[in-house]
Amino acid sequence: MVEKELPKKSIAFILLISLVLILTVGIYFKVDIQILLLIGLACTIFLILRMGYNFEEVLVEMRKGIERAFPALIIFLLIGTLIGSFVSGGVVPSIVYYGLKLINVKWFLPIGLIVCSMTSLATGTSWGTSGTVGVAFMAMGISLGIPAPIVAGMVVSGAFFGDKLSPLSDTTNLAAVSAGTSLYRHIKSMLYTTVPAYIISLVLYTIVGFKYSGSEAIDSNMVNTILNTLDKTFNINLFMLIPIIVVLFLSIKKVNSIIALGIGTIFGVLFSVLFQGNNLGEALNVLNAGYVGHTGVEFVDTLLNRGGIQSMMWTFSLSFIALSLGALLEGFGFLTVIIKGILVKVKSIGSLSVLVIGSCIFSNIVMGEIYLSIILNGSIYKKEFEERNLDPAMLSRYLEEGGTLTGALIPWSTAGAFVSGVLGVSALSYAPFAFLNLINPLVSIVFSYLGIAVLRKENKKEIGRITK
Repeated sequence: MVEKELPKKSIAFILLISLVLILTVGIYFKVDIQILLLIGLACTIFLILRMGYNFEEVLVEMRKGIERAFPALIIFLLIGTLIGSFVSGGVVPSIVYYGLKLINVKWFLPIGLIVCSMTSLATGTSWGTSGTVGVAFMAMGISLGIPAPIVAGMVVSGAFFGDKLSPLSDTTNLAAVSAGTSLYRHIKSMLYTTVPAYIISLVLYTIVGFKYSGSEAIDSNMVNTILNTLDKTFNINLFMLIPIIVVLFLSIKKVNSIIALGIGTIFGVLFSVLFQGNNLGEALNVLNAGYVGHTGVEFVDTLLNRGGIQSMMWTFSLSFIALSLGALLEGFGFLTVIIKGILVKVKSIGSLSVLVIGSCIFSNIVMGEIYLSIILNGSIYKKEFEERNLDPAMLSRYLEEGGTLTGALIPWSTAGAFVSGVLGVSALSYAPFAFLNLINPLVSIVFSYLGIAVLRKENKKEIGRITK
């Protein structure tokens, strides 16, 4: 792309405020988010053309955004096939069956948080965790009388805990590289704020779980009906858990996610044919259309009727448009101009934490992609942290807290659209209950203002408020 001009700061502010207003007003009037993003995309393209660029240059930048996220778009489709095959193959029904027998409703939320956390920590993928054990916990939680947004918030907290901390996670490695620190230095830095936030979240989920432990919250007859229906409809046994174990094992071994999900889908199809009595055509059609059951119990059908490529097309289209818009905002310098204009006025470490975490959140909102947010803000702030003699592991920590954790809370981001699609709950509904995702950034900001876990380049914690 030929360098012509960066946008004026006033123009960049007007555009970004306009985009936020379009989304806010449109959501209020219940306009589909895809349409709102298309309107925002059209306004952005018009402004870029007025700046002197031609339409071919616009298309080049949009294509770059799609290319960077191309693996994620493929994963969207494969998660759809995986969920469909796992339901049809008896994997999800078996997890739900044994989960309902073993887990007490009072401890469901804290246990679910720990299981999702350990799964994502071992595999390094929040998406894989949400699309496998997350789906099963959604069915179990709803069966136990816990509202779907609360269960989804718990799944998101656990899934993104590992995505943030696991050395196998793409975002963990990306944040370290973008900030210029080592992987394990980055992980160690995050523990200062993540551990307190996790403990607070665990306590909150325990308190909420106790609220739903009374007899009025759970109908034991309904649970027994679900168990009997699952037992009659599917071949339920522990052997049915093999496909999910295979996927988790491949993830731990750092096998490419696309390959791991593809192999998992194959196992799901095979189990559907060999153990659930479906013919090959039925098992394969589920990969596109999703599982559609007719058990005679409407509630069970609602729990299990999910998956398939078509179920992910809403998510796919939303992410495609959001990525195109985000690529233009990054590629033509709108975000860079605004952030650098604010940076010169920031003096204290506390204010710096607010700016970095806030700009990562804002980048997620306008670009719709966690990876772009981490890369962009890492490049913008790296020099500033060097000049202030701050350990780059602090920057990488802020990138994860503002970028990785908040992406799933934004409906039109790739993470938010994906999680909403697989869990069947809108991001706006589950966001208030994703305690870890909300609390961790706040803990980090408070610590920064108090001088706690502020790290110098010499790797020493500095106590007190530090100014430039």
